[in-house]
Amino acid sequence: MDAHALFGVTATAFEFAGVAAMAVGFVVAIGLGLVAWRRQRSGAAAFRTLRESFGGVILLGLEILVAADLVRTVTSTPSLTDAFVLGIIVLIRTVLSFSLQIEIDGVAPWRRALVTGPEALARTARSAARTPDGAGEAPGV
Repeated sequence: MDAHALFGVTATAFEFAGVAAMAVGFVVAIGLGLVAWRRQRSGAAAFRTLRESFGGVILLGLEILVAADLVRTVTSTPSLTDAFVLGIIVLIRTVLSFSLQIEIDGVAPWRRALVTGPEALARTARSAARTPDGAGEAPGV
């Protein structure tokens, strides 16, 4: 088997893995949603669990498919058309991944650090400073 055929098989394997990850992940996401519904008896919690887990699965599948496109394009005969098509495909999949990530997290990636780290600390410090007897104040503050 020559190198070109090996890379073609590799790209096909990546494509198969991407689609399989999404298909298996869909089944797992439904299972997680059912478990959440059974434990909490809340349709909203089950839907949120299903949505977040399946969103993560789609993100994983898209990233694997981008890898397949990269392998296929890099190992093919170089042409401007192939590079343009790869650029369009990667752009579309990146926009999809970006929008899915925002949907899952509920915040843009550049705001995530502000929401999870410093902003949370500042919020805690403000609430501790507001308590009249100092209860809830962190030690050493």
